[in-house]
Amino acid sequence: MVCDHAMVISLEKPGLDGLNEAVEALRDWQSEGVAWQVHPGDLGWYWRNGAAATAEAVRIWRRDGRILAVGFLDGADLLRLTTAPDVRRDEELARRLAEDVAAPERGVLPAGQVSVEAPMDALLQDVLPGHGWHVDEDEPWTPLSLDLAEPVKAPDLRIETVGADLAPVWADVIGAAFGGSTFTAEKWRTMAGGAPYADGRCLLGYDDRGDAVAAVAVWSAGPGKPGLLEPMGVHGDQRGHGYGRAIAVAAAAALQELGSSSAAVNTPSSNVAAVATYESGGFQRLPEIRDLSRNVS
Repeated sequence: MVCDHAMVISLEKPGLDGLNEAVEALRDWQSEGVAWQVHPGDLGWYWRNGAAATAEAVRIWRRDGRILAVGFLDGADLLRLTTAPDVRRDEELARRLAEDVAAPERGVLPAGQVSVEAPMDALLQDVLPGHGWHVDEDEPWTPLSLDLAEPVKAPDLRIETVGADLAPVWADVIGAAFGGSTFTAEKWRTMAGGAPYADGRCLLGYDDRGDAVAAVAVWSAGPGKPGLLEPMGVHGDQRGHGYGRAIAVAAAAALQELGSSSAAVNTPSSNVAAVATYESGGFQRLPEIRDLSRNVS
């Protein structure tokens, strides 16, 4: 634990108990109409690396015992960070977050070229530029969302829900969809044993010949809250047949069954094909978001 007892707000690197508490906080914070934030499903997908590795990638900020912010190191050089909705504009919190992410010795981000993704309405967006950060205009992200208030029409694709028996097939499709993927059936079992997967589900889509062609994981945050697609992929040899649209719609239907209010996904704006796929499935494109990057000489 890293803690500055002279300040009201403390920074923690959690153990497993703290990790589960962070997942619960992220569940509580999800709501419609707020800026994009870290979802418990983001931690759920990372959980394929194990609980210890996930805990190592998480940072927690507290005040008087209450979790105010959760940071997630999504790779070596990107911190995805969100806060409780009622403290998005909290000056003390914004100042502490800025100080912690700017100082490599505090163990939040390493030195060098790194980025922070935070809700666009958070005060941190205004404070970080004063600590040597700038808006990264080169790599915007596009959030997309599908309202689940109305019934979702079943896609024209056979869909199977994945259990341990289908884990190798799901892993194979994900591996064939993403170049360089190291995902395995064992990693699926590790992911499925994590706390976020209590609200999760994995799906496989099959073509007319009975071949698995598309895969997706969906993560609910509880009834009446936005759900997340992460990841979604089509086998590299099966693109161009509408399977991406079909599996995205199937994912939305699964989230609707789980009680989610909407289905959300976040993709690099440069991935024009992915954005088009989601839009063809009824997802609405939302305003782009941009990371903040550290100025380095």
